[in-house]
Amino acid sequence: MNTDTIPKSSPASSITRAAAGALIAAVHTAAARIGFTAAVAVTDQGGHLKAFDRTDDAPFLTAEVALDKAWTAASFHTPTHAWNDYLTNPRIAPLAGHPRLMAVGGGYPITENGHCIGGLGISGGSYEQDQQAAEEALSSLGFDLP
Repeated sequence: MNTDTIPKSSPASSITRAAAGALIAAVHTAAARIGFTAAVAVTDQGGHLKAFDRTDDAPFLTAEVALDKAWTAASFHTPTHAWNDYLTNPRIAPLAGHPRLMAVGGGYPITENGHCIGGLGISGGSYEQDQQAAEEALSSLGFDLP
């Protein structure tokens, strides 16, 4: 077998620092309009923190929750609110014990041209408010919505 013809890597696109910062600003704008303050985390496609911000009056727990929502969304390329249904399946339910899995609305994969390039996590409002702010921010910057 000739190993020279076997692909040894694949390209992995990642959200840029500039786009991550723009997403955070767009989330804070949407959250202010909706009526809540938030922590916002943006990860790269591997779930590693790329950018983060928490408003002065957002509870400190929102920081960890936002990061875990972004990680969960990037990990499976799926919005976090979908996990509520997934975890009712007994074959998937054991994943609920994973310490970073966040099955609460407000986490979305950041998708460009059908490819996941990161994760967005928002915490501070109700799960509906977090989801709404995420969708508005992603749409405003031209990212795909699931």
